[in-house]
Amino acid sequence: MADLQKLYDAVLNGDAKTAVAVTREAIAENIDPLQLISGTMVPAMDEVGKRYEEEEYFVPELLLSARAMKGSLELLRPLLAERGAKPTGTVAIGTVKGDLHDIGKNLVASLLEGGGFEVIDLGADVPPEKFIEAVREKGAQIVCLSALLTVTMPSMKTTIEAMKQAGVREQVKVLVGGAPVTQQYADDIGADGYGESAGNAVAMARRMCGMG
Repeated sequence: MADLQKLYDAVLNGDAKTAVAVTREAIAENIDPLQLISGTMVPAMDEVGKRYEEEEYFVPELLLSARAMKGSLELLRPLLAERGAKPTGTVAIGTVKGDLHDIGKNLVASLLEGGGFEVIDLGADVPPEKFIEAVREKGAQIVCLSALLTVTMPSMKTTIEAMKQAGVREQVKVLVGGAPVTQQYADDIGADGYGESAGNAVAMARRMCGMG
């Protein structure tokens, strides 16, 4: 019998090898993939986020846990697709034009995947058109904009303006985050939300999809 506590611990401790092994056992035993994700892996990632907020965990631990989760998800995704299970929501994420930093953005993307979202990772130095395309063609419901430099923060405003002009702004929620970004700035540029930390961004994305 697959030990789901072992899977929880593997995600919590960033042990990708064990997470994948237990997931394989669970699949062989026909355990519901949704149960594995929402009953075991998401709670483990929530605990990881909590420990990060409380400064018990730091970025390396977060990335290891996200990687463990990702390894398991890769095995479960095809099964979910077969059953027609829908992801929590679709999120397009990218670092705005002119900014090449992607560690924070990658972290949020991994945690969103761990939270059951379908993530369209647009990379770094992303022009407004790419975000607009993700909404139009991929059906993104949430757009996450990241900036790590003060000088690239205006690109967030430019992107939101471009989305308005393209007529897609009303269709999506826009979340912004990154070291120099503040709640005040998010309000000033008309964003729907501001994520102070990676875990915070995931909780907010869930709320925007009516999940909590």
